[in-house]
Amino acid sequence: MHAQRTPHPHTSRRALIGLIGAALIAGPLLTTQSASAAAPGLDDPAKKEIAMKLVSSAENSSLDWKAQYKYIEDINDKRGYTAGIIGFCSGTGDMLDLVELYAERKPGNVLEKYLPALRRVNGTDSHAGLDPNFTKDWKKAAQDPAFQQAQNDERDRVYFNPAVKQGKADGIGVLGQFAYYDAIVMHGDGSDKTSFTNIRKRALRSAKPPAQGGDEVKYLHAFLDARVWAMKQEEAHEDTSRVDTAQRVFLNKRNLNLNPPLDWKVYGESFHIGR
Repeated sequence: MHAQRTPHPHTSRRALIGLIGAALIAGPLLTTQSASAAAPGLDDPAKKEIAMKLVSSAENSSLDWKAQYKYIEDINDKRGYTAGIIGFCSGTGDMLDLVELYAERKPGNVLEKYLPALRRVNGTDSHAGLDPNFTKDWKKAAQDPAFQQAQNDERDRVYFNPAVKQGKADGIGVLGQFAYYDAIVMHGDGSDKTSFTNIRKRALRSAKPPAQGGDEVKYLHAFLDARVWAMKQEEAHEDTSRVDTAQRVFLNKRNLNLNPPLDWKVYGESFHIGR
């Protein structure tokens, strides 16, 4: 049975949804690499697959992230429909961007007719113009490889690539890059205090990343501390297990390259990735 998807705040994505991929994160990008960052990055195909499974374990209680292309529901977080492999939301702009991209690549697709409604409901939790058939049509579209690829590409443009780029610039390895990615997925980016940029700034007040001469483990603990603080600012995220019993576990084992086997828990449920 499909578990209830964990709500995550997308509100900070709205204003910057089209900007993150082009102009990442305020502040200079430094290029010095730590020893672990010299190893394969999170963009290495095998590591990226691990990242997708880790996020899916938290977002969908499943390691089968590719089964989530068809996922769609309103989780009552005031962001309208949440859908797809990364939780694109009808109220925050990233679902609109996705459906626009799909329409560009495949005119006349089953979701194109919803573009006017998606533009109207952007910034709200309204379903106006979407019900009653949007969820059915989303699931139909999810069978189309072109729509699956569009989801992959928007995930990478808005969330994955910016996280990896900043992580490499900070000289942190695969685990650190994943911590950045998971933070952007949940918190988005922007000027509010719980955005990824400000989580990172909060961490920098207590530790330096390797690119600035700091210790990687100490810096990642500081980042995760800042992430936990940000999660606790919203009632829906008082359960911080996706950090405490997952990312922190890997960090305490100094598994900075996320080498399997990996064992972790999210919301009390255990997961395993073998060698």
